Amino acid sequence: MHTGSYVNGKWYHPASSEVGRNINPADTRDVIAEFPLATAADVRLAIDAAAAAFSSWKKTPGPERGRVLWRAADISRRRLDQIARMLTREEGKILKEARGEVLKGISLLEYYAGEGFRMHGKTLPSESRDTFTYTKRQPLGVVGLIAPWNFPWAIPVWKSAPAIVAGNTVVFKPSELTPATSAILTEIYEEAGLPPGVFNMLVGTGLVVGEAMVNAPELRAISFTGSNRVGGALYVKAAQRGAKVTCEMGGKNAVIVMPDADLEKAAIAIHGGAFGSTGQRCTATSRVIAHPAIRNELVDRLVAMAKQLKLGPGLEASSDMGPSVGDRQWSTVMDYIKVGQAEGARLLTGGRRPAQLDHGYFVEPTIFDGVEPSMRIFKEEIFGPVLAVTTAASLDDALQFANAVEYGLTTSIFTENISAVMRFIDEVETGMVHVNEPTVGGEAQLPFGGTKSTGVGEREMAEEGLNFFTEIKTVFINYSGKAERSMTR
Repeated sequence: MHTGSYVNGKWYHPASSEVGRNINPADTRDVIAEFPLATAADVRLAIDAAAAAFSSWKKTPGPERGRVLWRAADISRRRLDQIARMLTREEGKILKEARGEVLKGISLLEYYAGEGFRMHGKTLPSESRDTFTYTKRQPLGVVGLIAPWNFPWAIPVWKSAPAIVAGNTVVFKPSELTPATSAILTEIYEEAGLPPGVFNMLVGTGLVVGEAMVNAPELRAISFTGSNRVGGALYVKAAQRGAKVTCEMGGKNAVIVMPDADLEKAAIAIHGGAFGSTGQRCTATSRVIAHPAIRNELVDRLVAMAKQLKLGPGLEASSDMGPSVGDRQWSTVMDYIKVGQAEGARLLTGGRRPAQLDHGYFVEPTIFDGVEPSMRIFKEEIFGPVLAVTTAASLDDALQFANAVEYGLTTSIFTENISAVMRFIDEVETGMVHVNEPTVGGEAQLPFGGTKSTGVGEREMAEEGLNFFTEIKTVFINYSGKAERSMTR
């Protein structure tokens, strides 16, 4: 397994006194790797390598760039089990979920491989005679990608694949908590035939590597996924120097359950959305807004299902839920459980660290009932296996509660009433909506992202994800053979 950083087609250990430790969160005695963290000087090396590679990569035909991604998809499929096991070992999610993440990344590679044959432009009529007008999309240049720890395979893929196929060169910073999965992606790009300098990976902290990337004038775009605190500051700095920026940040996603809902279907969806991936997804279900007629039965189902979950290391086939990613995230989740109790919410199940799993950062699946919309556990992102249940007597109240948070990523409703469905779609303040299915999930061909404090900039994935890494050039061709033309603009 490669460790360290990768610049200009070569692996190396930066000359740094700060050491990164990649630890298994299910068993902190398992140290996966130790290596020097990258510095600002390494960012400069990576930018220089990417800048030198850009001219040639830009001129490489789009279909050929796409074929590199297609080969990467094939290699990834062959290495699926290896990638999934490493992902589980360093991030903590159970192996089944890790395999699903790897497969999603492969779908993204395949989708963007096809985009190499498109690179959408438009032909449009001109106001002038004998003039042909059209637009074309061109790469920006050197771009920066900053990815989080919770999806260490899928998110780096959905950022890097469109950037690469559009003709850009990349400086990429994965989370220092989960660098090994990203190292495998780097190996795969190299094996697939990506030229040196096109994709460069630096494993370091946000304070050092991230800051140097954001402030580097050569980086024409920054794509960031992470916390609102970091993303907000990053957006200001990068935008001030004229860079394109997209930030995908927090979520506090609700499921509305109406009195005519299929409760078994709703409970299964809420359970998976709340406790899948240990709740460490920006699309995780963290709030339930239930009609009083069905609330008790729904809550009983949810509590029973939560109590049946078996916690344990993700590599064990019997485990249903893994740990938090690290000590800081574990502490954050435990602190919010204390906040919920102090605010007067009723703790129905969970809320503790299992004694038999004291070598890992485990938290029992936790459900609070009697949660008021004013409570912090209803409004603030926890990013852990904590579910808050409140009651709303009407669709109007449910929508008001759902919208009464700063985030706007995804929301779901369970009902058979088409009028309620259409009102929900129109009035809920989120970038993605689901009807009779979980809040989680996304597909390569569909844009991903949210409103309000969840995100700024263009959506990720789909055609929108490609467009972010391009700029439009408008072309006028006068073929009249005359020296003058009508000046209508």
